[in-house]
Amino acid sequence: MYNEPKQRIDASALKAWMLSGWISTVFYAAIVAGVIYLGLRFDWPVWVAVVVTLLAVAQSVLEILIWPRLKYRQWRYEILDEEIQLQYGILFRHRTLIPMVRVQHVDTKQGPILRKFGLATVTFSTAAGSHEIPALSEGSAEQVRRQIANLARLSDEEI
Repeated sequence: MYNEPKQRIDASALKAWMLSGWISTVFYAAIVAGVIYLGLRFDWPVWVAVVVTLLAVAQSVLEILIWPRLKYRQWRYEILDEEIQLQYGILFRHRTLIPMVRVQHVDTKQGPILRKFGLATVTFSTAAGSHEIPALSEGSAEQVRRQIANLARLSDEEI
């Protein structure tokens, strides 16, 4: 039977992802303004500007209102003695199990948007690649980082 991971990321992730969507919207607006300017300057058909504007509005709505909520609803993780379980994905659901004995490096990272909301992302690497648990509160991120580091060290010593 499938046991879904129980831990959720911080609810402030919604605000951080929405802010990121607003920042993207500024860039989309600049592109739309550029297309309108070029359309007027070079006498392009009006439908070009209309299509670009509609695409920019649709993408902005997705990035600000829809994707953050769906992403937050789907993200789950759990740290067990033997493994780390991750579950995420909107269109395609990903469920990843990372054995503790494979974890080589664990770290936290925090960009300006996450910092504004007191969030951090825990990243951990294996020989096969890198994984992350996004948007945890700074305290939780530090606790998760230490927990993974300690469990990985213990698992390594048991071999």
